[in-house]
Amino acid sequence: MQVTEKIHALKIPFQIPVSPEMVLDRIVYSYFVFSETITLVDTGVAGSETMIFDYIRENGRDPQDITAVILTHAHPDHIGSVKVIKDATGCTVMAHDMEKGWIEDTEKQYAERPVPWFHSLVAGPVTVDRVIGDGDVVDLGGQTRCHVIHTPGHSAGSMALHFPDEKSIITGDAVPLPGALPIYDDVVASVASIKKLKRVHNVDVMLSSWEDPIVGSDRIAQRLDAGLSYLRRVHECVLDARGQNKGDVFDVCRQVVAEIGLPPSAVNPLVTRSMISSLSAAGTEGLFD
Repeated sequence: MQVTEKIHALKIPFQIPVSPEMVLDRIVYSYFVFSETITLVDTGVAGSETMIFDYIRENGRDPQDITAVILTHAHPDHIGSVKVIKDATGCTVMAHDMEKGWIEDTEKQYAERPVPWFHSLVAGPVTVDRVIGDGDVVDLGGQTRCHVIHTPGHSAGSMALHFPDEKSIITGDAVPLPGALPIYDDVVASVASIKKLKRVHNVDVMLSSWEDPIVGSDRIAQRLDAGLSYLRRVHECVLDARGQNKGDVFDVCRQVVAEIGLPPSAVNPLVTRSMISSLSAAGTEGLFD
């Protein structure tokens, strides 16, 4: 769908089989910036290139027009098809330096963050041609530019992309969705990143990876506040659970998952990583002020 004059959004459905009896239905968004060339922001899981190329053709362009891919971070649902897309188009791949290792060595990522069915979600590693970071301005052709904002927390090198001329910002997974799995590596950094996004001006459209475009400055402010509130709730539940439960972190995770109303399947290593982050941040003064 076309969101602004130059930015288009594509919702990509995919499935994660967590057991022989259970399959999780998920979605992720990829974004296109149409100018003289095409810049793709995030690539979905392995196999998403078919939907991506079809969308480009449906809009009267050629997939060979893709000259750049910007990866907001290195997780499987964002880098899954980048190898195939780069092989097909010869595009330049851009990412933050702190994500580069996991993009160029996906086996390293799997060893350090063993997501279930990882190898079905990621087509393989790819070279990062250009490292970008906080404060960089990236020329996307045709007088189209984006400003890079480092938003760590969900991952160390997560980035948001601000398009002032389009009054839009792509936030990746920086803003947690209330009621969704709380997945972050550093709760303190996550809170700081959302506060940083709240200070960005000239934004009428917020484009995240997990939900439909949010239009209007008031709605965006409310959404950012809701993300902060959800982080606060999860964090406080973790600290309360640790006070009541001296078992291992999985026991804490089970208690927190029940408290915030998530299904039992949410007790998994990724959510447990979030719990560990909150436990490590116990005693942090004024975190949510």
